[in-house]
Amino acid sequence: MTSPRLPRELRGRQSECATLDALVAGVRAGASQVLVLRGEAGVGKTALLDYLASGLGPSCRLARAAGVESEMELPFSGLHQLCAPMLDHLDRLPGPQRDALATAFGMHTGQPPDRFLVGLAVLSLLADVAEEQPLVCMIDDAQWFDPISAQTLAFVARRQLADPVALVFALRGEHEDEELTGQPTMVVRGLRDADAHALLDTVLTGHVDHRVRETIVAEARGNPLALLELPRGLSRAELSFGFGLAHAVPLETQLEQGFSQRWGALPRPTRLFLLAAALEPVGDLSLLRRALRRLEVDFAASVPAVRVGLIELGARVRFRHPLVRSAVARAGEVTDLRAVHLALAEETDPVLDPARRAWHRAYAASRPDEEVAVELERSADRARARGGLAAQAAFLERAIELTQDPARRPARVLAAARARHQSGSSDAALALLARIETANLHLDEPTHAEVEVLRAQIAFFSSRGRDAPPLLLSAAQRMEALNRTAARDIYLDALAAGLLVGRLAGDVGAREVAEAARAALPSTARPTDLLLDGLASLITDGYAEGVPPVRRALNAWRTDEVSTPDALRWLWLATHAAHDVWDDESWEVFCTRHLRLAREAGALAVLPIALNSRMGLHFLAGEFAAAAALVNEFATVNEVMGNHLLPYGALALAAWQGRKDIVSGLTRTILVEVGARGEGMGLTIVDYSTAVLHNGLGQYQEAMRAAEQGAGYPDELGFSTWSLVELVEAAARSGHPDRAADALKSLIRTTSASGTDWALGIEARARAQVSQGEAAEAYHAEAVERLGQTRMRVEHARAQLLYGEWLRRENRRRDARSHLRSAYDILTEMGAEAFAERARRELVATGETLRRRSVEAREEFTAQEAQIARLAAEGRTNPEIGAELFLSPRTVEWHLHKVFAKLGIGSRRELSSTLLNA
Repeated sequence: MTSPRLPRELRGRQSECATLDALVAGVRAGASQVLVLRGEAGVGKTALLDYLASGLGPSCRLARAAGVESEMELPFSGLHQLCAPMLDHLDRLPGPQRDALATAFGMHTGQPPDRFLVGLAVLSLLADVAEEQPLVCMIDDAQWFDPISAQTLAFVARRQLADPVALVFALRGEHEDEELTGQPTMVVRGLRDADAHALLDTVLTGHVDHRVRETIVAEARGNPLALLELPRGLSRAELSFGFGLAHAVPLETQLEQGFSQRWGALPRPTRLFLLAAALEPVGDLSLLRRALRRLEVDFAASVPAVRVGLIELGARVRFRHPLVRSAVARAGEVTDLRAVHLALAEETDPVLDPARRAWHRAYAASRPDEEVAVELERSADRARARGGLAAQAAFLERAIELTQDPARRPARVLAAARARHQSGSSDAALALLARIETANLHLDEPTHAEVEVLRAQIAFFSSRGRDAPPLLLSAAQRMEALNRTAARDIYLDALAAGLLVGRLAGDVGAREVAEAARAALPSTARPTDLLLDGLASLITDGYAEGVPPVRRALNAWRTDEVSTPDALRWLWLATHAAHDVWDDESWEVFCTRHLRLAREAGALAVLPIALNSRMGLHFLAGEFAAAAALVNEFATVNEVMGNHLLPYGALALAAWQGRKDIVSGLTRTILVEVGARGEGMGLTIVDYSTAVLHNGLGQYQEAMRAAEQGAGYPDELGFSTWSLVELVEAAARSGHPDRAADALKSLIRTTSASGTDWALGIEARARAQVSQGEAAEAYHAEAVERLGQTRMRVEHARAQLLYGEWLRRENRRRDARSHLRSAYDILTEMGAEAFAERARRELVATGETLRRRSVEAREEFTAQEAQIARLAAEGRTNPEIGAELFLSPRTVEWHLHKVFAKLGIGSRRELSSTLLNA
C-alpha cells in the first residue's frame, strides 16, 4: 500500500522510500550514512529527495544543494551553497581548517588552500553541526557540481564513520563518477507497468485508445516525468488514434523538446524571464529582478510559466525539473542569451561576486574583447588564491577565446596549461601546449623556455619516467640566458628526476644532469644552489670530493633561512643527501621538519614524500611501531587523495620484520608498476629490502643476488650504497670472500669520506666480516661501540648479532652469549623477528636454554585503531588525531572506545602505560 505522504510522482516507490526511511532512522540513532541515487533524468530522484526532506521533522537539520550546469567552472560554488547556512560554526574549527575553508569561500585572502585540507574542514564542520542535531545533506544533480566541490564531498563521504551525518547524492545514471565509486548506491529504475499505468491515468482525461495508452507506457519506459509530460504535447486526435507518437529521439531529448515547446509557446517577456532564471542559478531574487528591469521585463511575466507548470515561485525560482532549466537555456536565441548574460553581469556586484560577473560578461561577448579577457584573468588569479586550479584554467581558456591581441595569446595559453597541470589534468595541459605549437604563434625566448619547462614538469610528475631528466635538462639550459636563479632550480629538479629514474634512465640520467649543471652556471650561497652543487659533485667526483660540499649544503638547510615553499619542495632531496653521506643527525632534523611543515601547511601532495623520509629513519632506528604508524598514515593519504604511490614503506617494514610472504606480495605489486612509471630507484629499494629480508632469514645466497642488483647502480646513491652493506654480509656468509672484499672497497669509499659514527660503525662491521683473528675481533668491537653511540639501534643490534655469531664460531661460547642475548632482546623488542630468530638459534647453539617469546594474547588492532591508539598514548587530543588522520573527533573517540575494549582498560589515562610499555 502506498504511504499516505507519497505524492503521485512516487507511486510504486515503496521500496525506495523504505530505504530512505531507514537512512533517517540510522542518522537519528547516531550513525553516519551515505547514499547515492542513480537514475536517468526524470526517473524520480528529485521526488525521492523531496520525500526524504518531508520526513525529517524537527529532530534533524537539513542542508540542501543542487548542481547547475552553468556553474561547473566556478570553484567551490556547490560546496558554498551547501555549507553557507552552517558558517556560524566556522570559528569552532581548528585554525588551519578554518582558514582553508574561509579562503576557499572567498571570505578572506591567504595562501591557496590544499583541497584535502578543505575537505577535512568540511568534515569537521558537518560533524560540529551534527553535535547539536543529526544532519542530513542532500545534493541533487551532483553530476553538475563544480569538480572541486564534488571531490570535497566525496572525500567527506569516504571519511565519515561515527558522526550523525547523512550525505545523499542524486546524479544521472549515465554520468561516470569515480569519486563516489564504492559508496552505497540505490539505482532508481522505471516504474513497473501497473504503476506506470496508474500514474498515467492521473493526467489522462477523456477517452484514450488503449493501444495509445500502451504505446505511451512503453515509450516512457516507466519514467515518471515522461508519463506525466509526454501526454501534454499530444492533441485529442493523437491521444485517441495514436498519430504522432513515433519518436526517433532519446527520451531525455523528447522531454527537453516538450519543455522547449511549452517555453516557445509563452509570451516573449515570459521566455526572457525563464531564460534569466535559468542563467542565474544562485537563487538571488533581488539580482533577478534587477536584471529583468534591465531587460525591460516585468516580474509578473513569470505568471504564465507558473500556470503551465514550468516553475514554482517561493523564496527563489524553482524549476519543475533540471531538464526544464537546461531546455530553456538551450532553446534561447543567441542574441537573447547574450542580452541576459549582459544584464546579469551588469547587476552582479563586482566586489562581492567578481568571478560570476566575469563569467556572465564572457558569455555576453559576441567578439574578442580584451577588457573582458583581462577581467577573466583577474578572476583566474582569484580562483587560484582560493585553491580552484581547475576554475583558474577555465577562466583562462575563455580569456584565450576573447583575446584580441595575438601576442598576448601564448602567455594565456601557457598559464591555462600550467593551471590544468597543477589541477591534475596533465592531458588537458599538453593539449593546450600543442595549441601554442600548432598555431604557429610567434613565441619569444622566455615563453619558449616556459613551455619547455612545463612540458618537462608534466613528464616528471605524471610518470617520473625516463623522459623527465632530458626534458628538464633541456629546459634548464634554455632558461640559463634568461633567469639564472630559475635555471638552477630547474637543474635541481632535473637532478632529482635523474635520481628517481635511476637505472631506467635513457641517454640522460643523474650523472649527465650533474655534469651539465656543474658546467653551466656559477653557484651562489642559496641553500638550493649548495644542494645542487653538493649532489652534483658527489655523483661526478665521488665521495672524497663530494662530501664536503654536501656538508656545506646540509648546514645551510639546517638554518631557518630556507623558505617554507623551498622547504616543502626540496627538503626530501636534502634528506636524501643527508643519508647519502651517512649524516643521521641531519636526516632526523630534515625529515622531522619536512613532516611538520607538510602537516601545518596542509600540503597533502607533499605529505607522502615526507612520510617516506621519516619512516626510513624509523626503520634503521629500530622504531618499527612508529614506522608502522607512518606506513598506515601513508596508506590513508594515498586513499584519500586517490594517489597510486607505491608502498615502499610497507615493503621495507615487512622486510625488517622478516615477513617473507608480505614482501613477496608487495614486490609483485611494485614491480608491475615501477617499470611503467619509470622509477628505477624503486627497483633498487626492492632489491635492498629483499636483501635485508634474506639476510635476516639467514638465506645468504638469495640475499647476495638481491644485493648485487641493488648495488649495481651507484649513481642512485642511498639505497644502492646501503645494498653494499647487505652484500658484504651476504657474500661473506655464503662463501664468496672475494665478492665481499670488492663490495667492502666500494663501501669504504663512502664511509671513510663521511667519518660519522654511523658510517664508521658500518664500515667496521663490514671489515670484521672479511677479517680473521684479532683484526676481526677489533673491528667487531669497534662496530658495536660506534653504532651504540648512534640512533641506528637496529644496526647496533645487528653488530652485536654478528659479533656473537663470530665468537660462537670461534668456540668462545661464554663470550658469545652476552652479545647474542643483547641482540636477541633488542631485536625482539623492535619486532625484527627474522634477525631475532637468528640470535635465538645462535644462543641455543651456545648451549643456552631459550624459549621463543610469545606475544601477549590480545585481540589485534586494525591499522587505524593502532594509529589512533599510539597517537592518543602520546598525548594527542581527538581533534589533533582527527586532523592528522582525516577523521572527525567523534570518529576518533569511537575508535578509541574499541581500543579500550580490546585492551581491557577504561580511559585514556591507562592507555600510555598499557600500550607504550607493551
